[in-house]
Amino acid sequence: MTRSISRGWQFLAMAAAVVLVVSACSGSSSPETKQPGEQKPAAARSGEFSLLSYNVAGLPQEISKENPEVNLPKISPLLEPFDVVLTQEDFDWWKADGLASSTNFVTFHDQLRADATHEYRTERHPGPEAVGIDIEKDRPLMELGDGLGVLSRFPLGEVARVPWTDCYGGFTDGASDCLAMKGFLHTTIELEDGLMVDVYNLHGEAGGGDQDQALQADDYIQLAAYINEHSAGKAIVLAGDTNLHTDMEHEDAANGADIEIWDRFLKDTGLTDSCTSTKCDEPGRIDKVAYRSNDQVELTAQSHKFRNDVFVDEAGKDLSDHQPLEVRFKWVAV
Repeated sequence: MTRSISRGWQFLAMAAAVVLVVSACSGSSSPETKQPGEQKPAAARSGEFSLLSYNVAGLPQEISKENPEVNLPKISPLLEPFDVVLTQEDFDWWKADGLASSTNFVTFHDQLRADATHEYRTERHPGPEAVGIDIEKDRPLMELGDGLGVLSRFPLGEVARVPWTDCYGGFTDGASDCLAMKGFLHTTIELEDGLMVDVYNLHGEAGGGDQDQALQADDYIQLAAYINEHSAGKAIVLAGDTNLHTDMEHEDAANGADIEIWDRFLKDTGLTDSCTSTKCDEPGRIDKVAYRSNDQVELTAQSHKFRNDVFVDEAGKDLSDHQPLEVRFKWVAV
């Protein structure tokens, strides 16, 4: 009986050994098994980031329809969750002997950034001469800078500030655009080592008159030409207060002229409106985001949302006359 049991165990052991040998030699292999001469593909670099574009209504308290003295400090900590923040009417330059220089307005920029911990941020505007403006000759009414700023979790590259070539409106006419150095800001963010995306922040000419309309068309031709020269072949994220009413029902839509300006700009630059790609509910809003990929990084807008659920006071009132626009992007290294 003992010898029979012993022989049985020997038989089972031999059978198990045969099964192992056959399995190892068979043509079937697990997904993790590397075949001779086969190179396992490297995992694609990818990630996500959130972008917030926000006109913070940072004009001097004395002329503002909002309440920047109270609201800007409230906005500051609310910027914290966003990876890239592009601000408009966030003024960090003013005429030294100008009307705003002796008011609390000069603290607004610092108050807006006080509770944001983003490591990378644009420096103060270098002044009109640095961007080719002769105040006395070209813009005698100008009091303020361009109001454009960037806060980022990603490293920033060099910053270029470009004013629009012309403006319309002073203290009593138009939309008072000549009182500020309106234009656009151009920089880069580095998503990962060597993986770059160009970033544009803009504030367009306001108003719905004939002169405003003509300048708006000129501004976006100017911006498209700059992009095609300085960002050729590069991935881009562009955002800001466009002042283009792409809603035919709006009183300043100029019978569809704003739609034509925006559509031509997108066509000339190869950019895609994030509202279009995400099928958003409010395509006519003037605060917009547009983007494009290149042969190094593929960008996809995953969501497009105005954050009126966050940027409000205790009574539920918006902290600015603009609601901030958040677009969440997915990126993949190509």
